[in-house]
Amino acid sequence: MPYDATKMADWQIAEEAEKNMPTPGEWRERLGLEKDEVIPYGRICKLDFMKIIERLKDRPNGKYINVTAITPTPLGEGKTTTTIGLVEGLGKRGKNVGCAIRQPSGGPTFNIKGTAAGGGNALAIPMTEFSLGLTGDLNDIMNAHNLAMVALTARMQHEAIATDSFLAKQGVTRRLNIDPRNVEMKWIMDFCAQALRNIVIGLGGKMDGVLMQSGFAIAVSSEVMAILAVAKDLKDMRDRIARIVVAYDRQGNPVTTSDLEVAGAMTAWMVDALNPNLLQTLEGQPVFVHAGPFANIAIGQSSIVADRVALKLGDYVLTESGFAADIGFEKFWNLKCRMSGLKPHAAVLVATIRALKCHGGAPIPVPGKPLDPAYTREHVEWVEKGCENLVHCINIIKKAGINPVVCINSFHTDTENEVKVVKRAAEAAGARVAVSQHWLKGGDGALELADAVIDACNEKNDFHFLYELETPLRKRIELIATQVYGADGVDYSSEALEKAKRMEADPELQKLGTCMVKTHLSLSDNPALKGVPKGWRLFVRDILTYKGAGFVVPVAGTISLMPGTSSNPAFRRVDVDTDTGKVRGLF
Repeated sequence: MPYDATKMADWQIAEEAEKNMPTPGEWRERLGLEKDEVIPYGRICKLDFMKIIERLKDRPNGKYINVTAITPTPLGEGKTTTTIGLVEGLGKRGKNVGCAIRQPSGGPTFNIKGTAAGGGNALAIPMTEFSLGLTGDLNDIMNAHNLAMVALTARMQHEAIATDSFLAKQGVTRRLNIDPRNVEMKWIMDFCAQALRNIVIGLGGKMDGVLMQSGFAIAVSSEVMAILAVAKDLKDMRDRIARIVVAYDRQGNPVTTSDLEVAGAMTAWMVDALNPNLLQTLEGQPVFVHAGPFANIAIGQSSIVADRVALKLGDYVLTESGFAADIGFEKFWNLKCRMSGLKPHAAVLVATIRALKCHGGAPIPVPGKPLDPAYTREHVEWVEKGCENLVHCINIIKKAGINPVVCINSFHTDTENEVKVVKRAAEAAGARVAVSQHWLKGGDGALELADAVIDACNEKNDFHFLYELETPLRKRIELIATQVYGADGVDYSSEALEKAKRMEADPELQKLGTCMVKTHLSLSDNPALKGVPKGWRLFVRDILTYKGAGFVVPVAGTISLMPGTSSNPAFRRVDVDTDTGKVRGLF
């Protein structure tokens, strides 16, 4: 029986459900794994993916389904909740099913959105471990990334104060002559710390480093995280880490982690992180957790490794992409699928009446403040207007040649008339549509959605990319801006334009994919513009090089790689029961 989600907080539901979790040994038997393929970590475990993939290399893959969403409100529209609920619904239909989702960042967990475990009766457990570091992947990423920064700043200091003969005695065969005004990387931490966006380091004497501007970004925006998401195996990860561009020398040549002789040590930090984590839904299906969130400032995908393992172990596999179809799905489509070689059978587009009202003219919700009463009353005209955003996102999925299934993630305040409007708009746009009550009822509430997804997977599709890698960089950006976002064109800052021209002239950089950085709160680069904005142009202010991950990163609008903590953060409500040691207040 489902838990009473209307009376119990998520952490209370999780605490109750976790009493009956299987042990790592029981998971091994349930999934048909060998003893050495399961690596226990307390109540959860990692999976040795290389051993599993090698043993099951001839087993056919299951059906592959992406989960994305319409443009969300600042509150989020329940994409992970839907992913978990749909897994439970497919399980109720007797399907061997699992999902791959991303590990939550400490930034949103302790800020506005809370953890990313789902909610109600569509929840990933154990919730506390999931929310607070899991098996240490994010810690490994931070250590690997910051080790590169240590190597960089130490090398700059020693080159500044040492003679050539002294450096030679230390095994330094050449000076890198790093330009302190042209450092690509920043330090990282896994919190939203706006005070650290821009800092000055090297204050003090000559033994305290080189004086220069620096800063912090949030951990999940690190190129090391991107590499974890796209690496195919350990060798691929090692090769990619060695290609990370940390800075440039005074002649403008890239300085890589390989040049700094730190790539091997960085990889050593990442060996354990390469194996995906295994959790479960409330109803007992496997949940593979790997890589991180923030598709607005990162690739924002569950890892290729997790997807590959899940596809060998299940007949249906859902993989979650960050934020909306214009961001997370576009990167899944043109980056992740290109790198993995995997082709999806269907895509689920999550929509809520709340978000559609927002796009139709209702007051924009403000996190930490009470929801405007407009969202709890019937406003068919706002929903109808907001469906323009829904149809736009359906069309993005159809451009990829994938069969879309719209999931109306049900809230108790939704009215029959409002739901009818959404169904009519979705079906007219060529999508299947289902109302799902997974938050309230778990798998029983997601049966209609499960049936629609099964039907979509059985229908042929024509998956293809938006662009080929031979397409010049600025043409790719234009295609994404006009065909996906709906812009009239693209403008560049002088710095971004100079970088774009340089990249287009470099055959090696031309081969890289394109990973856009843009606000998730609008199809445009202006978060205040809702619905389907018209008459606007995308402004690209910078272009970063993630050579190791395999893409260039155009940065649009004013978005920052280090979010800020709000005035009413979630950490105020998190505490520990000092008698039992159990964490309370996570949501």
